[in-house]
Amino acid sequence: MPQTRVVVVGSANMDLVATAPALPRPGETLLGTDFVMVPGGKGANQAIAAVRAGAACAFLGAIGSDSFGVTIRARITAAGVDSTGLRVVYGTSGVALVMVNAEGENAIVVSPGANASMTGLTEPELTVVREADVLVAQLEIPVETVTEAAVAARAAGTRVVLNAAPARSLPRELLDATDVLVVNESEAQALTGRGLDEPQALLDLAPRAVLTLGAAGAWYGDRDGTSVHVPAVRVEAVDSTAAGDAFTAALAVGWGEGRDVVDAVRWAAAAGAACVRRLGASVALPHRAEIDELYQPG
Repeated sequence: MPQTRVVVVGSANMDLVATAPALPRPGETLLGTDFVMVPGGKGANQAIAAVRAGAACAFLGAIGSDSFGVTIRARITAAGVDSTGLRVVYGTSGVALVMVNAEGENAIVVSPGANASMTGLTEPELTVVREADVLVAQLEIPVETVTEAAVAARAAGTRVVLNAAPARSLPRELLDATDVLVVNESEAQALTGRGLDEPQALLDLAPRAVLTLGAAGAWYGDRDGTSVHVPAVRVEAVDSTAAGDAFTAALAVGWGEGRDVVDAVRWAAAAGAACVRRLGASVALPHRAEIDELYQPG
């Protein structure tokens, strides 16, 4: 079977991760337990996760001219991602400040830095998108750029998986070019204005939708009438920071390899579960063997 070609258009950050018994309340200072500094960003995470899941992956994004940018590029390249499309702009790289409590829950603040400069795609970058089997995108870069990539992908027959995170208003042009929409609970509520008891409202936005529910698993639905709950894989959670990125990447890879979408969601659930067992973002992303080990077919 030929290797699935995935292209990820998105953000690259340096993640500064601190752990503490609880997440601090406003105005509260807590004594933490551990600290790690690792490259992350939803785009870079999903690109690395796609490679580890078995795909050939190219990443289109931007880093700063600072030392963080040097480290980010080195990590992405070492992971086997094609980073020739990674731009360098003068100034700071994106930074994510991540706090993780004893239960593995997190709170994150992202400073976009160079990611905000990712405006417009060049013709060579659009060619990379058109030649891929699956485009994966998120919303930590300007939405106009995401839309441009998705429209180019749709015109070329490349499948589009949109992880609408962080939630923001989405242009109809982007939604019309999206094949699968992936969101968590807060993003779903922000996009639809509906409660979690109405996940079908996501299908007003895209023909297929996945709602990730953390420890409760995931919901998948499509406009053909499919509505499936995929249970979570039980593991001991350490850090959920990159679980959604592992999930989205595995979904794209599995679907690109020929799995039906529901089975790809089940495989993605195993990837998310494998990821939460380790602290950190890119360092926690699972390899294919780990995903297969936890995969639970329907």
